[in-house]
Amino acid sequence: MRLESPAFRPGAAIPRRYTCDGENVSPALEWSGAPEGALSFAILCDDPDAPGGVWRHWAVYDLPPTLRRLPEGAGAEGVSRQAVNDFGHPGYGGPCPPRGHGAHRYRFRLLALSTDILHVPSTASCRMVEQEARKHLLAEAVLEGVYGR
Repeated sequence: MRLESPAFRPGAAIPRRYTCDGENVSPALEWSGAPEGALSFAILCDDPDAPGGVWRHWAVYDLPPTLRRLPEGAGAEGVSRQAVNDFGHPGYGGPCPPRGHGAHRYRFRLLALSTDILHVPSTASCRMVEQEARKHLLAEAVLEGVYGR
């Protein structure tokens, strides 16, 4: 499976527009090569370089198996089924590393799942969604970008 964004190349800087210093909207994402038998997708975004451990910025899930892209801004509240991020609200929370902490890596991960619905409460955290999704994982693709302040 392959995950891409028209907003930035793998390993490149994530444009300010998609961060807490900009519009704080989720970037457009596109994917291909989903495995046979995928019944849904989930998309996760996290910062593995955050002080104190991984910081979870986004989890959108129960995406239909026919879907091959999410438009820019799909992380807005009410657009789809989304988890509560580590900022404490549902939806997308853009890259926002501590000032002076250097560039952090941000991983956008596409999970192809063998279930059409993740059975998690509407108040589920990103961590809870990921734990449930991993029970049904068929394939995973990663797109990584960087951002520093």
